[in-house]
Amino acid sequence: MVQIDASTLSKREHYHLLTRAVAPRPIAFVTSQSKEGVLNGAPFSYFTIVSAEPPFLMISVQRKDKKMKDTARHIIKSGECVIHIVDETNVEEINKTASALPTDESEVDTFDFTRVQSQRVKVDGVKEAQIRMECELDTHTVVGDESADLIVVRVVHYHLDDAIFDGSVIDDERLKPVARLGGQSYSKLGEMFELVRPK
Repeated sequence: MVQIDASTLSKREHYHLLTRAVAPRPIAFVTSQSKEGVLNGAPFSYFTIVSAEPPFLMISVQRKDKKMKDTARHIIKSGECVIHIVDETNVEEINKTASALPTDESEVDTFDFTRVQSQRVKVDGVKEAQIRMECELDTHTVVGDESADLIVVRVVHYHLDDAIFDGSVIDDERLKPVARLGGQSYSKLGEMFELVRPK
């Protein structure tokens, strides 16, 4: 067993170890809106559920040179966003939105996504996702040495495609979610199995 003192590693070395060890990771495509009305869209694999009651989700938006990214800035100022689940049908187009565009340019419009008006928040979603969740900001915390913005949001409205939702359960095999691995690697759903949790 290899032993490594974490304090001896660089940021890049931590990144390579963590993103390969903590995998697969679900990917959130997040739309947020600037005060000028520009609709931003970006993917995040530092993403998970926090709790079911209340229905909280978390994204961690990494800063570059301690500078806050557009997504974090918009959510903090507006208090709203829409989180979409990335799947096999949209992953390639969503990957394009990771491009570094000017702040006044919309990734959603640049890469030809179809805007969909939300029910409970002012931020639009995109039609190309089978699941989208309208969210309101609950908590924002700056973590590390101002290295990331940890954002917890409350889901206030769900949009679920009829093809993957029967009224009570989401069909993962129809959804075909995509997960992030290390480096440039991604993963499809793969073989599924069930285990009964002990009482």
